[in-house]
Amino acid sequence: MSAKIQKVLARQKTKIEEGDFYEAHQQLRTIANRYVRSADYTSAIDLLSSGALLLLKAGQGGSGADLCNYLIEVYQKAELKPDVANKARIVSLLRAFPPNEPGKKKFVGGIVEWSSKHGEFPAGDPELHHVIGSLFAEEGDVYDAERHLTLGTSDSAQVLSDMEYEWYSSDEPSTAPAYAARAVFPYLLIGNTRAANKALLLFSSKLSTSHPGLGVQSISSPSSDIRIYPSLPLLNFLGLLLLAVQRGSSDLFKQLKSHYAGQLKEAGWDEPLAQIGEMYFGIKIPSQSNPMFDMMSSMLMGGGNPFAAKKKEQKAVGPAAPPAPAPAVD
Repeated sequence: MSAKIQKVLARQKTKIEEGDFYEAHQQLRTIANRYVRSADYTSAIDLLSSGALLLLKAGQGGSGADLCNYLIEVYQKAELKPDVANKARIVSLLRAFPPNEPGKKKFVGGIVEWSSKHGEFPAGDPELHHVIGSLFAEEGDVYDAERHLTLGTSDSAQVLSDMEYEWYSSDEPSTAPAYAARAVFPYLLIGNTRAANKALLLFSSKLSTSHPGLGVQSISSPSSDIRIYPSLPLLNFLGLLLLAVQRGSSDLFKQLKSHYAGQLKEAGWDEPLAQIGEMYFGIKIPSQSNPMFDMMSSMLMGGGNPFAAKKKEQKAVGPAAPPAPAPAVD
């Protein structure tokens, strides 16, 4: 950071400490705009990121968010890649936002769009999704947390599973499968079977520990271990579904749907299961509007695997929220 920028920041810091937030915000924006017009993006970024941090730490979420959004505009103009330094700057700002500050969601949208356009992953950078999702989870914003954690890193399944279990813990014991499915289905629908298995394992482990009276039975084979819950048939279905996906067995998939037909009808899982049937078992979906498919296509920014590197430039759109929890049956 240049000495000139440091002097500007020192003056604005004094204004902020004196409570003159509006003046500090306006001056920071005006000076940053001069740097942008002269294409001195480095100076603009230093000023905007540091100034935004000062305002956010002073509890000025609206003004701080405005500078954060301007920062993303400069990232786009400068065509910056989501490298370690650029992501670290963003993460620091995200963590500085006051809880539940409305302006953060616009900033998040800009982050995803920028990292999608200039990064390796068409759905946005997984590390940024993980941080964003984790912060939303801490604030209790489960819907936003779900969609970002689904597109996150290998660590995201733990955060997502913990959040779903905490949410479930305030509901009826029989609803456990509905909350577990909120992690399993989205991961399967983006092709991340490893995360789907991990999320279910973590959720069911917590369930067994917290409810020892469930009478869990373990079935082991050379290739897998399955936990059977006599009182929670749909949780058994999820475990067996993952086994069928692992084996690529369409016959097992069909048998499972037939065996659990009554419970599945009440659970309302037809749409995701139809998509899973087509993705993993080649069972074509009848040609008609498919709300779940539309939702996941939107979330994945036009389709494709967000965990695979881009092969060509793709236009980014925001991810869509998951469906509301479906009721489970015994």
